[in-house]
Amino acid sequence: MNAYILLAISIVSEVFGSSMLKATNGFKKIIPSLGVIVGYGIAFYGLSLSLKMLHLGVAYAIWAGLGTALTALVGVTIYKENFNGKKLFGLVLIIGGVIFLNIDGVH
Repeated sequence: MNAYILLAISIVSEVFGSSMLKATNGFKKIIPSLGVIVGYGIAFYGLSLSLKMLHLGVAYAIWAGLGTALTALVGVTIYKENFNGKKLFGLVLIIGGVIFLNIDGVH
């Protein structure tokens, strides 16, 4: 399987797991808690498989950066968290950093 497809699956799973954390109510709710465990399990497994083909720094930057940005967007859309210029600027910086690291990682 393509390394970037594995990484994308890993990112989506990490975002799912992170998003479920809020719904667990401190791990008092079983279904969201299982969602966290499954989401993170798939995320780390997919990341580990993608690292067979990608550089660690590039893969982790993409995984962490896009995971953070997407989780922030989930917070805004699903959990109705505030979205303002500072948050937008931060997301742009994260995505820009991922792009620059990716450009550097391409030979």
